[in-house]
Amino acid sequence: MENPSFKEDHISQIPALQLLQKLGYSYLPQQEVEKLRGGKTSNVLLEDILRKALKKINSEKKISSTKSTYFSDNNIENGIRILKELPMNEGYINASETAYNLFTLGKSVDQIIDGDKKIFTLEYIDWKQPENNVFHVTEEFSVMRSTSKEHYRPDLVLFINGIPICVIECKRPDKKDPLKQAISQHLRSQQEDGIRQLYVYSQLLISTATQETLYATNGTPEKFWAVWKEKFEDPKEELAYQDHLITIKNQPLSDEQKSKLFTGRFAYVRQYFDALEQENILPTVQDQTLTGLC
Repeated sequence: MENPSFKEDHISQIPALQLLQKLGYSYLPQQEVEKLRGGKTSNVLLEDILRKALKKINSEKKISSTKSTYFSDNNIENGIRILKELPMNEGYINASETAYNLFTLGKSVDQIIDGDKKIFTLEYIDWKQPENNVFHVTEEFSVMRSTSKEHYRPDLVLFINGIPICVIECKRPDKKDPLKQAISQHLRSQQEDGIRQLYVYSQLLISTATQETLYATNGTPEKFWAVWKEKFEDPKEELAYQDHLITIKNQPLSDEQKSKLFTGRFAYVRQYFDALEQENILPTVQDQTLTGLC
């Protein structure tokens, strides 16, 4: 079967979008993302999603063994403001570390309860109950550069609770040094005149070309990008993992998921990918990496 997506860089991008949805990410078409950003390409947080998520995962805080309280709307808004005002003036990497600490430790906030000031931790991600978080993915996420009206467009951006937590660059495997090109784009985007306002939130960067994939964190030089490898206790565990990966890979998307994904510029390849569902497809290195890291 001829692969039409090979000519249009979709051999990596669409399979990644398909797999991520099977892993629990909801796909956001570009038009929907534009609305969530208020039509401003300088906005990188999906604030409506973030606001709802913060209210959900911080819905109840224990005051005592018999009494609970809720975060005030004012504290929720302050939490969003803190996330938007990362200390970029103290340096890009320092600001990225601040974001990491907010995601992992939360932020201490004051709230008056029955006339007394109490201190609670506002959490941005629910690590104890991951199912309480919301996961989204979008493609061609256009972001205005910091020093001009030009834009950079990372291929895929993954969001947790409306926060851009991972940026992925997808390349055609037939290109010369595809991973080198992808990493170069990541590094270019992190320059002072790039789109640091997006990358500062990202805790994971991935460069992929289907059967070659590398990952890193912010500010990582090209020579230190790494291959993801799963560790297994024994061959039986490895075999079970491979079977699980094959099951995920060959799980069909719902009609609703397909309708959302195969619109716009992806519409012409729907028939091809529908036909692929009738075959048993083996996972790629890209599939293994996304499953392991995302």
